[in-house]
Amino acid sequence: MKLHPLVAVGCAAALMMSGAARAAEPARSDAPKPEAAEADGAKASARETARATHHTVTVDGHAIPYTATAGTLTLRDDEGKPVASMFYVAYTADGGGKARPVTFLYNGGPGSSAVWLHMASLSPVRVETASPKATGPAPYSLIPNASSLIDKSDLVFLDAIGTGYSRPLGEAKGKDFWGVDEDIDAFAKGIERYVTINNRWNSPKVIFGESYGTHRSAGLAFKLGEDGVQLNGVIILSSILNYGVRSPGFDRNLINLLPSYAATAWYHDKLAAKPADLTAWLKEVRAYAEGPYAAALAKGDLLPDAERDAVAAKVAAYTGLPVEYLKEAKLRVELSHFRKELLRGQSRTLGRYDSRFEGIDADDVGESPEYDPSDTGMSGAVISAFHDYVVNQLGYTTDMSYRPNWGEIGRNWDWKHKNPTSGNPGQGGVSSDTALDLSAAMRRNPRLRLLSLNGYFDMATPFFGTEHDIAHMQLDPTLRGNVAFRYYPSGHMVYLNPEALKMMKADLAAWYDGLVK
Repeated sequence: MKLHPLVAVGCAAALMMSGAARAAEPARSDAPKPEAAEADGAKASARETARATHHTVTVDGHAIPYTATAGTLTLRDDEGKPVASMFYVAYTADGGGKARPVTFLYNGGPGSSAVWLHMASLSPVRVETASPKATGPAPYSLIPNASSLIDKSDLVFLDAIGTGYSRPLGEAKGKDFWGVDEDIDAFAKGIERYVTINNRWNSPKVIFGESYGTHRSAGLAFKLGEDGVQLNGVIILSSILNYGVRSPGFDRNLINLLPSYAATAWYHDKLAAKPADLTAWLKEVRAYAEGPYAAALAKGDLLPDAERDAVAAKVAAYTGLPVEYLKEAKLRVELSHFRKELLRGQSRTLGRYDSRFEGIDADDVGESPEYDPSDTGMSGAVISAFHDYVVNQLGYTTDMSYRPNWGEIGRNWDWKHKNPTSGNPGQGGVSSDTALDLSAAMRRNPRLRLLSLNGYFDMATPFFGTEHDIAHMQLDPTLRGNVAFRYYPSGHMVYLNPEALKMMKADLAAWYDGLVK
């Protein structure tokens, strides 16, 4: 969320906002006006704050006393001048000691705060939603989180500069932090500052990014390593590591989406012969997408009619779309069109972040949905819960407005990225591929472990795309065992499905046990 409300996640500003740059978390309409941003930012202070409160949560039958700290970290340039104030909320188990892992978590956007992960996933509290239905208006229920990760690791939720309560300081401007490399540098400074003031340099360290946050994590793993912060693990949830595949004229994103289309058709009972085992069937769909479907798209206008007919029939069987529709689309069904077409005739559309969600448009004849019901269906609950929680339970108050998402960031994002091995920045557009940074980090730190978490019904960052990106990291065979994948019957924000959250927590618990050993 990514958004993400959550994530998010072109070659020009217009393209960036309409397509690739929104892959994880498109800008919301609830952000303040740009002129209000400067006035609001002036309220940030270089003085670091920390407001601590004490609580207890029960996880797996064990009561865990913990301290929640809401505060700010002051980021400084090489000359020691304050340049930004980064807001965080940390949860540390009482009596845990420095040998306990500490995990840094964040969402993406670009332009999203960490509110989605913070309020709905692994912290000691979470807000209840009606997922996959739209959650109604207040009052909302903020409940103890029996699936919290606090039993395995201390947790620190970080807001990107310009989001949440994080702001530039002094002469610094938002644009100084709004780019792939600038953002990585800011998060490295924030993490290093936290471990310094909390004496955690000798603790096992993990970074956990969602959506565009995974793009950040891949670059951050290398940057932190260069700074002497040896990570134990990287967790990526609903990932996009290489934005280049979303540039116009490339077929790779369509190939990546086919298994997600199939999973969505399976969920909504749009298949003539619905397989009983979704996981096993998707292996077949992956093989077809990478094989005959990719080969057909590669032939472009030279594709023979007989092959086009055969591919259209097979894709129709996998996706539930009509054969003639697929032929008219030249076998290339854009995501927005699929979200409108699959439930055509039912007066319903599909969610982008989570295709289990259904929306209602003003009419049934359009080509694209009016909105994303998997975004609007939970945002109010998460944002409202945070505002109530941070004041009434954490005791943190400020005159600044909290920005769940900040549209100015996405509109001004610099996508150029300097590859750690070649040193060449991207040549404009969405050329950023931080999977290469992660690969370099794993070569330099051969014990660095990577865990990829994926939702079958996530169409913003399809799981097959993540598999493709990681398969092209050029990892040595001795390092491939450090990579693990897990899959869940949910969407982009896996944790919105309570059963999937339990599954994810169990997978994380086992992974952390192995990580510490």
